[in-house]
Amino acid sequence: MTEYYYSQNPEVASDQQQFSFELLGHTLKFTTDNGVFSKRTVDYGSRVLIGTIPAQKLVAGPLLDLGCGYGPIGLTLAAQFPKRQIVLSDVNERALALAQKNAQDNQLTNVQVIESAGYTKLDQQFAGIWTNPPIRAGKQVVNDMLTTASAHLVPGGQLFAVLQKKQGAPSAKKLMQATFGNCDIIQRDKGYYILRSQN
Repeated sequence: MTEYYYSQNPEVASDQQQFSFELLGHTLKFTTDNGVFSKRTVDYGSRVLIGTIPAQKLVAGPLLDLGCGYGPIGLTLAAQFPKRQIVLSDVNERALALAQKNAQDNQLTNVQVIESAGYTKLDQQFAGIWTNPPIRAGKQVVNDMLTTASAHLVPGGQLFAVLQKKQGAPSAKKLMQATFGNCDIIQRDKGYYILRSQN
């Protein structure tokens, strides 16, 4: 069986590696491994998504990195917003262990790491949800992450998603528009679209 980064428990042999990366002026240390998404560097889509964070006006409340992998988006949020609670969730147990380790290694204490397929184990509402959805997990998984977000956002809360144009960004925009009644493309970069909808 082929193991993918969206598997709950990847069986591929562990081969941890470390690197540092500057995101929004914060130099973060990451430990990554086989069986997690983009293990050699912070992927370009996540970087474009992270780059849009400072310009956003967010209502009060906790923030969520949905499908966090080893944590680059969520840990940048934690560094950027030290007074907010940041939740990182994923289905991949290896990725979650890495996200927890990376939070500790970067002394980010406002982080909670939760194992959850989509929103199934997330029982709170958020001021903002960020996601670089697992395209290879299939359209239904991605669509559920986008359409179910509204129920997990406070009034005025926002969903931010990064998708490549060739991997369905235009159809995701239509879906978010239909769900929320609004959807903006706040950034385009090398075929990546950053989509935003507000509750």
